[in-house]
Amino acid sequence: MTQPSSHSGLRTFTVIIAMVFGLVLLAGGLWLTFLGGSFYYVVIGLLFIAFAILLGKCSVSAIWLYAALMLGTTIWAIWEVGTDFWALAPRLDILGLFGLWLLIPAITRGMVNVAPSKIVLSSTLVIAIAVMVYSIFNDPQEINGVIQNQQPATAQKVDGVAEQDWPAYGRTQAGVRYSPLNQINEQNIKDLKVAWTFRTGDLKSGNDSGETTNQVTPIKIGNDMYMCTTHQWLIALDPATGKEKWRFDPKLKADKTYQHLTCRGVSYFDAANTDGFATSLQNKTSSSTECPRKIILPVNDGRLVAVNADTGKACSDFGTNGQVDLQKDMPYAYPGGYNPTSPPVVTGTTIVIAGSVTDNYSSKEPSGVIRGYDVNTGKLLWVFDTGAEDPNAIPAPGQTFVHNSPNAWAPLAYDAKADVVFVPTGVGTPDIWGGDRTALKERYANSVLAINASTGKLIWHFQTTHHDLWDMDVPSQPTLADVKDKSGQMVPAVYVTTKTGNVFVLDRRDGKAIVPITERPVPQTVKRGPQTKGEHYSATQPFSDLDLAPQNKLTDKDMWGGTMFDQLVCRIQFKRLNYDGIYTPPSENGTLVFPGNLGVFEWGGISVNPDRQVAVMNPIGLPFVSRLIPEDPSRAETAKGAGTEQGVQPMYGVPYGVEISAFLSPIGLPCKQPAWGYVAGVDLNTHQVVWKKRIGTIRDSLPNLFQLPAVKIGVPGLGGSISTAGNVMFVGATQDNYLRAFNVSNGKKLWEARLPAGGQATPMTYEINGKQYVVIMAGGHGSFGTKMGDYLVAYALPDAK
Repeated sequence: MTQPSSHSGLRTFTVIIAMVFGLVLLAGGLWLTFLGGSFYYVVIGLLFIAFAILLGKCSVSAIWLYAALMLGTTIWAIWEVGTDFWALAPRLDILGLFGLWLLIPAITRGMVNVAPSKIVLSSTLVIAIAVMVYSIFNDPQEINGVIQNQQPATAQKVDGVAEQDWPAYGRTQAGVRYSPLNQINEQNIKDLKVAWTFRTGDLKSGNDSGETTNQVTPIKIGNDMYMCTTHQWLIALDPATGKEKWRFDPKLKADKTYQHLTCRGVSYFDAANTDGFATSLQNKTSSSTECPRKIILPVNDGRLVAVNADTGKACSDFGTNGQVDLQKDMPYAYPGGYNPTSPPVVTGTTIVIAGSVTDNYSSKEPSGVIRGYDVNTGKLLWVFDTGAEDPNAIPAPGQTFVHNSPNAWAPLAYDAKADVVFVPTGVGTPDIWGGDRTALKERYANSVLAINASTGKLIWHFQTTHHDLWDMDVPSQPTLADVKDKSGQMVPAVYVTTKTGNVFVLDRRDGKAIVPITERPVPQTVKRGPQTKGEHYSATQPFSDLDLAPQNKLTDKDMWGGTMFDQLVCRIQFKRLNYDGIYTPPSENGTLVFPGNLGVFEWGGISVNPDRQVAVMNPIGLPFVSRLIPEDPSRAETAKGAGTEQGVQPMYGVPYGVEISAFLSPIGLPCKQPAWGYVAGVDLNTHQVVWKKRIGTIRDSLPNLFQLPAVKIGVPGLGGSISTAGNVMFVGATQDNYLRAFNVSNGKKLWEARLPAGGQATPMTYEINGKQYVVIMAGGHGSFGTKMGDYLVAYALPDAK
């Protein structure tokens, strides 16, 4: 009696798998074709079915057919996405592995004259592998130029700022994030090592918001370093050793309803040295008797605290027992409703502060008012309420500021010579439906405001998005630098980075464009699903010639997955959503928002080397989906606050709630093909992107069981970059836990160091005792999903032996 051969079982298994593949691809391909997408999946599904039938008959034609399928798919993949390794991978990975499986002798045993077909199949596999190898070194998304402005960086003197220090969030209040130090440079950075690590002891608790983050950039003045923690503990350190000197606890009253729990930084004031704040004598303040040197600390429950920089004690002559109540005169005030997360601007006389409000919770939220307080006494000096007819009107007793007026949650910038503060604003909440917004409520939304820092009077403003329905806040500290205009004359400029990727370059004196800006038509209708009730749309939006968005408009070719199957699902999902490019209106059907809610730029901003006329930055590009949910009239309000910016958000008081989520495949991968994060260098003489590289790996985005090698893919990041006269750019930010350094001239990666937790913060650098250090907070980010921690890590070159 003859026993069944094992190769019959393998062949049967292969036939079943091929038939399943074919049926899935055919069904999904027909759906995609019906939606107007690529019909190739129909073709490949039919070929798989035909292959399965032929293989079941033990016909050598099956191998010839698969060889043709493999070669045809390789050609099709190159036609669709070019030599992009990560885009090619899901189109070829399953097919390639299945082709290698077919080379097992047991699969083809019994076929007549099978050798030639296997040779051809092997050749098609070699071609596919060769294409993949070639694509690793020929990435069409990267730009590999060199910034030709190669003269050595000179140490530009900034009044009141020592070269060795980093005394403000952006090093200067102009937000350049550039240091003239060059001890660490492109030649020796390979030797950079951990010098010290400080652990704050402030970790996320079970009662904290889901959006608990560590975003602090410490400041350093002389022999002192100051930082704030997630719960706003203010800590003073020895910058040479990382040893704690003192700490101050403001007793933050936080809970899960806070939409944000974070502190990006603190501000510093020295009454004996106001040259860095204002140049005219009349703008300088008299010395405070109790706190001539003070740290200004924003607290998330709506307070502003002044602390003696030498002793760590609250300045009792500031406000009431060292603090100012920012909830005063607020409409609909509640804990966490008005939330200052960014360090204020400090001038010779005035503290200028703004804050965030809860996005998408209700139409009865606090005001986004910007205020100026006396730097010594904490007395309110002026207000700028972005929703008021007279924005400078201080509420009379019994009155309040305007509710739901546009807020400014990102750091502000300050031009000390002109005594002008530059304020980046967002949209008045709720963000995603604006049918009831008045012209007054939208006048200063999504703008940069140039305001006199001593009086609060508006000088000019520029709006970056009209009638915002996509949460396209101006999310970053503006950067002030002098650049050449079209005539070659040096002019004072402000760089305004936006979530859309547009970088608006304006004359600081009058707000006129230095880099051309055009108003372009944008989508006006909802093409799938019902029209949005009560909504209207801006016919045009402003676009800058300096644009860092990854691409203008997505197509289903740009959809991605780990395999061709989840990629097909993403292509179907994409075609089912409303999407006609940037500014596609929100809808009940669901709208693809790209750039997404995280934006191309976030709160990290950019770094500008003004003497070399070079800017470096780390833009991202990750689509989101917003879906309007018709209001349920019987719904009851939940506890105040949302606790997050993702998921279902109620938007009480308007006709819709909204669900906001990243655009992901069924297995949790982004549906848009990589890269999702870059580093880039811009020549400010031409305002052209000269180099652009992917940054980051998925090492920390998958469970340990599925860890992949640390291959560069380009992942999203939250946090900014800095640069130095050593021709080095430093940036953390990415979803993998690294601090990296790049050559400013060409973007070449020079060095990287593994962090003990997520590095969603902007680094800084300073010098003490003749030694340069680079410091970053490694503390993680709640909704970003990185590892939480409490580590402040400093790097330096080894001491000479």
